[in-house]
Amino acid sequence: MDVIALSAWDLGIAAALVCVLSLLSLFLSLGLEWKILIFSCRMTAQLLFIGIVLRFLFASGSLPIVLLMATVMLFAAGREVLARQNLRLKGITGYAIGTGAMFVSSFSVSLIALLVIIGVDPWYTPQYAIPLLGMLLGNTMTGVSLALDRLTDQFYKERGGVEQRLLLGQTWQEASSDIRKECMRTGMIPIINSMAAAGLVSLPGMMTGQILGGTPPMEAVKYQILIIFLIAAGTGFGVISAIWMSGHYLFDNRHRLCLERLSGSRIRKR
Repeated sequence: MDVIALSAWDLGIAAALVCVLSLLSLFLSLGLEWKILIFSCRMTAQLLFIGIVLRFLFASGSLPIVLLMATVMLFAAGREVLARQNLRLKGITGYAIGTGAMFVSSFSVSLIALLVIIGVDPWYTPQYAIPLLGMLLGNTMTGVSLALDRLTDQFYKERGGVEQRLLLGQTWQEASSDIRKECMRTGMIPIINSMAAAGLVSLPGMMTGQILGGTPPMEAVKYQILIIFLIAAGTGFGVISAIWMSGHYLFDNRHRLCLERLSGSRIRKR
């Protein structure tokens, strides 16, 4: 079955629903109306732009261009991780930890999938590499940002208890163990919930798109299972890496908690 093309009128009807939601937010005094409208416009512009870029990318299939695209996606994801934290790690280190964690997890999992599991030739074929990396980065970004935001918030709130444990002779790993474990669980909750609800409560986006595009349902299901497994692994590896690196950064060589390495409105008010 051929894909049914969508017109600008079709998209306009869907956009009207978002406008109604914005008006409802205004009526209920939720304060979200401008965010809904601005981010809707931003999302539309970004997707239209990426559509043009992907059309060129798919036509060229050049390795340097694919790597450049992947690098831009990684740096943009790193910026989003930093922007979503109320208390963030100062300087370039905060950006480097989030970006590095996603690089270690998303890129390694993507390479394993392309080289070993899917076995596409060449491995950097943009029709496979870019969408796969995009899904992994998007989900890993959510997990890492949630984990880091919880970590910095908990260290700020529980600094007294952590410092008391340090004074009793515990290492920073022992004193912060409970907090770090809780933050790792927080970062992994979204993907765990997605796995629990997939197929029973919701049809995941990739599977839905493939079915609408005419792919046989069972083939779409197998690809979706693969993607969820990869996302779960990538998110878990990314969250654990980010928490591990952040822990090393927030404690010095003498096992002291260094809250001056955090920035945010609450830090400035102290």
